[in-house]
Amino acid sequence: MEPTQHYPLFGGAFSATLPPGAIDVSDLRQVPDNQEAFCHRETDQSLIVELLELQAHVQGEAAARFHFEDVGGVQEARAVRVEAVQPLLLENLALRGCCEEAWVLSGKQQIAKENQQVRARGMCDVLEGSMGWP
Repeated sequence: MEPTQHYPLFGGAFSATLPPGAIDVSDLRQVPDNQEAFCHRETDQSLIVELLELQAHVQGEAAARFHFEDVGGVQEARAVRVEAVQPLLLENLALRGCCEEAWVLSGKQQIAKENQQVRARGMCDVLEGSMGWP
């Protein structure tokens, strides 16, 4: 089995440990500057890390849900399902002095891939903050 990869994000501002088989989507096509996108070569799973604009009208868990559902709306998702929202311990964050709270949301969005229709079966996983590829 291939070892995990330590991968710098957003020009090295922070990093992530990616599972074996992760492919940087920017090596395949253009990705917006506010995103880092990875896919798995053997599954339909993907990971998208996206820098989002502060929405002062929502806070805490509601903010994580707001952004996830907003991304689903922009992507014209056929289905958006939040599986879990959990707070992160600030002492575990590199940015612990810069933020008051941090959340990780795991969920699924059924979206059409570029120039394709949404399949009746199969959900494309969008896991912000963590992922569990085989």
